[in-house]
Amino acid sequence: MFLYLAQILNDLPGANLFNYITFRAGGATMTALVISFLLGPRVISALRSRQGRGQPIRADGPQSHLTTKTGTPTMGGLLILLASIGSTLLWSDFSNVFLWIALLTTLGFGIIGFADDYSKLRNYSSDGVPGRVKLVLEAVIAICAIYFISANLPPELATSYAVPFFKDLLLPFGLPLYLVAGLIVVVGASNAVNLTDGLDGLAIVPTMIAAASFGFIAYLVGNAIFADYLQVHYVPGTGELAVFCAALIGAGLGFLWYNAPPAAVFMGDTGSLSLGAALGVIAIITKHELVLAIIGGLFVLEAVSVIVQVASFKLTGKRVFAMAPLHHHFEQRGWAESTIVIRFWIISVVLALVGLATLKLR
Repeated sequence: MFLYLAQILNDLPGANLFNYITFRAGGATMTALVISFLLGPRVISALRSRQGRGQPIRADGPQSHLTTKTGTPTMGGLLILLASIGSTLLWSDFSNVFLWIALLTTLGFGIIGFADDYSKLRNYSSDGVPGRVKLVLEAVIAICAIYFISANLPPELATSYAVPFFKDLLLPFGLPLYLVAGLIVVVGASNAVNLTDGLDGLAIVPTMIAAASFGFIAYLVGNAIFADYLQVHYVPGTGELAVFCAALIGAGLGFLWYNAPPAAVFMGDTGSLSLGAALGVIAIITKHELVLAIIGGLFVLEAVSVIVQVASFKLTGKRVFAMAPLHHHFEQRGWAESTIVIRFWIISVVLALVGLATLKLR
């Protein structure tokens, strides 16, 4: 909205600043942060009054959670969605199709997460919407998003994945396989973030780190000069996603203010599913799908730990980890919650730096 107002009032001093993505990205970060601070107490108070006993705690999870986390409201992802989407709409270019694909996918997954959280609260059970139903709904949204992404990418990139560390290497899929591969990226990222969201502040900071990384990537990939210098594939229009990523960072910082230990609110599936989907879609649009596995490596580790644990128990009757996901394993080994969270944050920073290094190491 601000961009269009600036174009109408282009004679005013400073109006030309709104033409710069970097300026609007900074504005989106601060706006999302302010929205989070202003709405946070009201949203948390409303959630607490309506949820009563708060988020249901897994009976088979760490027993300490039954005393330390019982009564904490969930659905805090609503605050993240309100702040990030609201800020993005204020500062972005409405004509950018990639931006709308990212926003609608994020919102769609947020609605699925909201339904899951609501079901858990209504039945006061850690079991929400059946897993198969969630996966089907996520798949429908993801496939629609990927199809429209493919339709708006340059023809040579429309159904291919770029390979990190190589200048021009593309993995051609064809549309059917491309839809399947993209489905795995979006749904996988969404559920990986969901699995990571198990301790106060654990998921939101790695998400912000990944959003910052992909905001930087989106800006470079959407700029012909920078893309040519770095020898990455140029995708016109992706620069606008930097504004969305910046809004996610601001909303994440605001949410962290209330989610820091001891958490006043949990993001719930409303937040984790939507944030993961946002990262997955942005990775596909910027042609850095495989880099997401590096930058979001912490989420991958958490998801793999669950897969390994389930597979091992079904095949051998034995567990590889004391408890899955991975952060619960370290809890069971006696690590303090704050120690796990901060060390996982450090791992996220290191992985993000490695992922960003792929931009130049070609």
